Amino acid sequence: MIHIRIAEPADQSKICSLFEQMLKSIYHTDAMQGYETGYLDAFWSGGENRIYVAEDEEVRAFLSIEVHRENEPYLYLDDFSVAEAYRNKGIGTELLKTAEHYAKELGIPSILLHVETTNEAALRFYERAGYSKCTDDGTRYVLQKK
Repeated sequence: MIHIRIAEPADQSKICSLFEQMLKSIYHTDAMQGYETGYLDAFWSGGENRIYVAEDEEVRAFLSIEVHRENEPYLYLDDFSVAEAYRNKGIGTELLKTAEHYAKELGIPSILLHVETTNEAALRFYERAGYSKCTDDGTRYVLQKK
């Protein structure tokens, strides 16, 4: 059974591994580098930015979330990865629902994310969840849900 929780520093190595798997599956190359040293530290500071993980006996997926409170506040879904063997089992959907619940909890009306134009499976996933394209920069779409 999968359980979703807020990530903690001890999850960092598994998050980094899942991030690298995500990059390899999107760009179809092993020549991808992971996070820069210290990048994840901002998520351990106790602020509003969070990483949620889905785990059974170990972390199988994660979703990192940045809170933006500019003119119109929004939640930005930054990195999202589900281990290949655990895809299409509802884990990504549950992580997405957790992010949406967090947005409501914070009173933030909009969620944004980027998806590579070549990542058709991810695009279908987000569209099924109610996200729609708001811009196309040529290589990535910006999707939004209000």
